[in-house]
Amino acid sequence: MKRIGVGLAAVVAIAMGLSLPAADPPKSAAEFAKARELMVEKEIQGAGVKNRRVLAAMRDTPRHEFMPIAERSNAYLDMALPIGEGQTISPPFVVAYMTEQIDPQPNDKVLEIGTGSGYQAAVLSGLVKEVYTIEIVKALGERAKRTLKRLEYKNVETRVGDGYQGWPEAAPFDKIIVTCSPEKVPEALVEQLKEGGRMIVPVGERYQQTLYLFEKQKGELKSVALLPTLFVPMTGRAEEQRDVLPDPANPQVNNGDFERGDGDTIEGWHYQRQLDWVESKTSPVGKHYVAFHNDEPGRGAQALQGMAIDGRKVHELELSAWVKGKDVRPGRLEGEQATVFLQFYDDRRAPLTHTFLGPWRGTFDWQHDVEKVAVPAQAREAILNVGLRGATGELSVDDVRVSVVKKK
Repeated sequence: MKRIGVGLAAVVAIAMGLSLPAADPPKSAAEFAKARELMVEKEIQGAGVKNRRVLAAMRDTPRHEFMPIAERSNAYLDMALPIGEGQTISPPFVVAYMTEQIDPQPNDKVLEIGTGSGYQAAVLSGLVKEVYTIEIVKALGERAKRTLKRLEYKNVETRVGDGYQGWPEAAPFDKIIVTCSPEKVPEALVEQLKEGGRMIVPVGERYQQTLYLFEKQKGELKSVALLPTLFVPMTGRAEEQRDVLPDPANPQVNNGDFERGDGDTIEGWHYQRQLDWVESKTSPVGKHYVAFHNDEPGRGAQALQGMAIDGRKVHELELSAWVKGKDVRPGRLEGEQATVFLQFYDDRRAPLTHTFLGPWRGTFDWQHDVEKVAVPAQAREAILNVGLRGATGELSVDDVRVSVVKKK
């Protein structure tokens, strides 16, 4: 079964090895519009978003205007990109998917928690009557306000503050969209959601979350689990009240043997694209493995997972995986290779060093690859990207591990 996943919304940037821009990036308004149309067709509509109004909003919203000038050439790639202050703009598919799930209507009043660049608010602006959006990082909130005003999004109200408290004086809201992850849904947001209203929130631990769609019925939330996700945490009071904290001295891969899944998604892995969850007696470990497949150079076929790691406590890791290939070929651009790729980030989520297993090419049977990895002292988290990553063919992967190498 092919499956599409969502997530990663605020931690993955270019260094993750997703598709890089062509040699001649868009420069004019017409070129940006053409790139935006192609993005919607291939990465949003092609990935399963069907709501015509949402697709139209994605075509109409100039994502490049919400990004630093240095990143604008990458604006219409389906990836998160840095916007400053240690934050990123969400991948377009994530924005479209979350927007579709809340079913925006023309007379809705919508609350967004986590303004970021203002892009999500801009997409909502053309779909609903009013948008209220809150950003806890002052510099980002003020910049987003200026951008939204410059682009004349007149039905968007912005505020700098802690989204944990919601926006009580503007409540109740027909819909609420949260673009950062709390461990639990803040009670203030439940109270501020209208009866019958919808709210979408990535809920869970720091690096293991699930995107939930909630509907308020008789004063209580009824939930539907959608997909595994990876968002930055909701800071402020929500972070202070978190019960489960990551262990940066003992980084590990969750469900690295791919044994846990439900037929639609694989537990613990985010941004799942173009993969099959395979049950087989020939699996190197357990009963399951994943098989990534891609026939279009540059298109994403991968799964990702984040983890905390403190380079002051962990100096060396061992990265290992079982892999099998069938007609694997590199993509058109540098970095479009079949690999198990590990990228380190500092405390502001700026990329540090990276390492990888592979790259693999051709056709080969199961093999076990192992690599020792030096951890930069500045590292505070890492992201693992497994798959074809822009290459073509089929890559099967099993038993991905990250293990701390103890000093002798």
